[in-house]
Amino acid sequence: MQQNNNEKRTLLVIDDIADNLMLMNEVLHDTYKVKGANSGERGLRIAFSDTPPDLILLDVMMPDMDGFEVCRRLKESPLTRHIPVIFVSAKSDSTDEEKGLALGAVDYLIKPISPPIVKARVKTHLTLKDASDFLRSKNDYLKQEVDRRTAEVIQQSEKLYAMQDVTIMAMASLAETRDNETGSHIRRTQTYVK
Repeated sequence: MQQNNNEKRTLLVIDDIADNLMLMNEVLHDTYKVKGANSGERGLRIAFSDTPPDLILLDVMMPDMDGFEVCRRLKESPLTRHIPVIFVSAKSDSTDEEKGLALGAVDYLIKPISPPIVKARVKTHLTLKDASDFLRSKNDYLKQEVDRRTAEVIQQSEKLYAMQDVTIMAMASLAETRDNETGSHIRRTQTYVK
């Protein structure tokens, strides 16, 4: 989640065509910090860096490693699987769109882009990412809290069982002072109670 409202969110644009990188930078640089990568390999290096992007805009058709493979690798890693990926491609075939979404992309835009649509989609998916990150952190916290409290209950139960044993032994000793048979019977019964 964005911690400082004055700090710009970081977007990573991965496209092998320099004009497309410049266009996306021009459209988004007023609102976001835009990083560019002209190959899938470079894009992955930036995504796996110490300062990963908040969202990735990814071209499908690139030499060496296409966008589908980049997306697959991003979604495979626990470090980057929660970064939203939006495909931006000239491939308008519905099977390509379906494949991209099946790989874990959150959206698929067709080139040529419409700047207001790109801005709206980026904003929407960053908002959804913030909500998802918030819920994931709360879920992690709740899981830790449940584990902690379960351990406390187990510890208290063990103490209660120990006190129960001590109480039964004390009662057996008291009963033995009155009648040896009754004290032995209470001790035998104690093993069945556990």
